[in-house]
Amino acid sequence: MSKSDTIYARPHKALQRFAFDEQVVEVFPDMIQRSVPGYATIIAMTGVMAGRYAQPESNCYDLGCSLGASSLAMARETQGRNIQLIGVDNSAAMIERCREYCQQSNTDIHLRCESIQETEIRNASVVVLNFTLQFVPEAERNALCQRISDAMRPGGVLILSEKIRFADPHLQELNTDLHHAFKRANGYSEMEVAQKRSALENVLIPETLSQHQNRLKNCGFTSVDVWFQCFNFASMVAVK
Repeated sequence: MSKSDTIYARPHKALQRFAFDEQVVEVFPDMIQRSVPGYATIIAMTGVMAGRYAQPESNCYDLGCSLGASSLAMARETQGRNIQLIGVDNSAAMIERCREYCQQSNTDIHLRCESIQETEIRNASVVVLNFTLQFVPEAERNALCQRISDAMRPGGVLILSEKIRFADPHLQELNTDLHHAFKRANGYSEMEVAQKRSALENVLIPETLSQHQNRLKNCGFTSVDVWFQCFNFASMVAVK
């Protein structure tokens, strides 16, 4: 059972850069539900879209799978299909706990503990990047999205969910404030919000929707649109 997220509930004299380590794994389900507006909807509909787009005898990837929420949602919606579900994450702690969850639910997902920038992607009909690309160095994002596109079957789909930023300063300030209000409404204190933000600085680098859309189109995706947005969090669907 997930523990309550109290990582930043006390003052830290020297904040460490945010990392997906054992401490975060222990509280991750609580952390992300209380931090990302619409998270449950995004995960559920990721599964539904996988059910629509998964092609027989193809691979479905969850890149940056963490504890496997998207993988398990895809598994539920593609039961009986002749497909291979593959989850990839570079955090050994995340993969270990994800494997436990898969065993508990008797779900067959092939898990890889490796960098998504280096993992093999082939014969894909569904690829999911849920709140993952934002942690990839900016200089490596184009190449990753191109590799995904190149490995994808015609008619395949990429589901990309990200924290976004706004080119308009007023909208950036408004949506940042609304997100912080969302976190306070979910029980985080001002100190927790501030310390988490500092720990994520230069670790999570958000981009604008237009940056994401232009990248995906340049990589060969023909249809790109936002299907969900709440404040500064959005999910896009890109069809090859």
